Amino acid sequence: MTAALQQQDGQATPAKRSPKNAILMALVAVIVVDVLAAIFLPPFPKGGQPGDAFAFPADGIVANLELPAPHVVLDLAPGEPAEGIVQFHPSITSTILTSWIVMAVVLIGVFLLSRGLKLLPGRRQNFIEFAYESLEGFGTSLGGPEAKRYIPLFAAFFLFILFSNWSGLVPPIGKLEELRAPTSDVNITIGLALVAFGFFEWQGFSRLGVRGYLSKFFPIGEFKHGVGAGVIGMFVGLIELLLEFVKPLTLSMRLFGNIFGGEVALAVMTSLTIAIIPVALVGLEFLLNFVQALIFSVLTLMFTLAAVESHHPEGPGHDLEPHALPVADPDIELDGQPAAAHHASH
Repeated sequence: MTAALQQQDGQATPAKRSPKNAILMALVAVIVVDVLAAIFLPPFPKGGQPGDAFAFPADGIVANLELPAPHVVLDLAPGEPAEGIVQFHPSITSTILTSWIVMAVVLIGVFLLSRGLKLLPGRRQNFIEFAYESLEGFGTSLGGPEAKRYIPLFAAFFLFILFSNWSGLVPPIGKLEELRAPTSDVNITIGLALVAFGFFEWQGFSRLGVRGYLSKFFPIGEFKHGVGAGVIGMFVGLIELLLEFVKPLTLSMRLFGNIFGGEVALAVMTSLTIAIIPVALVGLEFLLNFVQALIFSVLTLMFTLAAVESHHPEGPGHDLEPHALPVADPDIELDGQPAAAHHASH
């Protein structure tokens, strides 16, 4: 019966291959390649020579593990030593070089997808419009209509951080010293956080004014309601001021910790296992890296909206004092009639 169904008009129809079988064959092929490589190209310690004794699994983990400090590709100040994880040494590191590559890929990709826009969109235009409108809809669903003006920054942070995160999962990035995922370097994440911090602070000062924005942290006007209210207001304001400077720290360390920690876990599991588990971890890292890019960009958007929102009635656009409507005097005549009768007729 099956053979009959596969033959129509005297021609044989090729049977469809199952995706499960293709995946199993790929895994078997990877295992075979790993075994052959271990036999004919035996591993050796990092920095050593072929034939040197290889201690498993320590040497394997060290060979796949990247240290927190990035590799210096071009030293702009050779006479000065570069020490520590957070560096102020003028140099071009592997993460800076990779970030330039990521920026070029994102910019060129967006340019190619957005050129030649038409009233009747094709597949390419539908794709980029769907991507941007999805980000816009997500941002406005969180921040309301006020968030719409900040969607371009939200989308830019998201795309750059997303592809920076994903770059560490694509060879040869992470395998060559000159190339490394940008967000696995704390110096890059601190730079991103400082850019975000500078933006939402600037937005707060520009929208509310110097006096209006600083009144969020130093509410001296609360003393008009009593000494107790003023003291409580100043205490709460100082806590908010402290939290304001904690924001770039949390943004940078959260992103760096998750991306670098994921690379460490992937390096260890790659050294201890073959094929199945590393492939599953790479898939998990793709998802987690997407989430981390979304968290950073969403927090930047929310911090910006919080910065432009005044906490006090004297802030622009926040006149919350109720105004009583004028009540007409019944003795005053309007259009020849008493005021009460005039309002009743209308």
